[in-house]
Amino acid sequence: MNTQSFTISPIPDDIFAKMQGKSFKDNCTVPREDLMYLKVLHVGFDGKTHTGELVVNRLIADAVLDIFKQLYEAGYEIEKIRLIDEYDADDEKSMRDNNSSAFNFRYISYSTKMSKHALGLAVDINTLYNPYVKYVDGRRNVEPANAEKYTDRSIEFPHKIDHDDLCYKVFAEHGFEWGGDWEHAKDYQHFEMPDEWIQKSSCRKNVI
Repeated sequence: MNTQSFTISPIPDDIFAKMQGKSFKDNCTVPREDLMYLKVLHVGFDGKTHTGELVVNRLIADAVLDIFKQLYEAGYEIEKIRLIDEYDADDEKSMRDNNSSAFNFRYISYSTKMSKHALGLAVDINTLYNPYVKYVDGRRNVEPANAEKYTDRSIEFPHKIDHDDLCYKVFAEHGFEWGGDWEHAKDYQHFEMPDEWIQKSSCRKNVI
């Protein structure tokens, strides 16, 4: 493995320009200097090596880089890792395309609470195969909308994240909470740093 292919750096000017008005909105409360730009290798669904890009909070940058190194070394397949700005920061579009991403200054779906993605403290993996499922006003909502057939987690299918999956195990080893364990909703693609960790960290000042 070429370790130089796994890098952490401040967000380059050209990348930050692409983020403006998209993932980094005008009202973003997280300073640019608190975010880091990661380049990682990953094994695609075609079995080939690809280069991916992520923006995460500097406080978890080292952990996230190590997670993707472990997944790559194990041959764990992730179809796409693109900045969500390539989808105009539209989470539904990104998920429909099975894109894996991190930072996006946005609210949690159907709420006025900021997502952990807004702080750069969450990562979504293989989003089409691991959807977000929540009941809203008695109606079952699935995101992305084209992921209905992957909501039955009792059946086996490729790229499913569960407690036996390597992706879950590696994120959990690094202290991340899995959305598939939530009671109020199920977010099978989602890994985030828990509130207790945030309260102890220096990023607490940025929580709305």
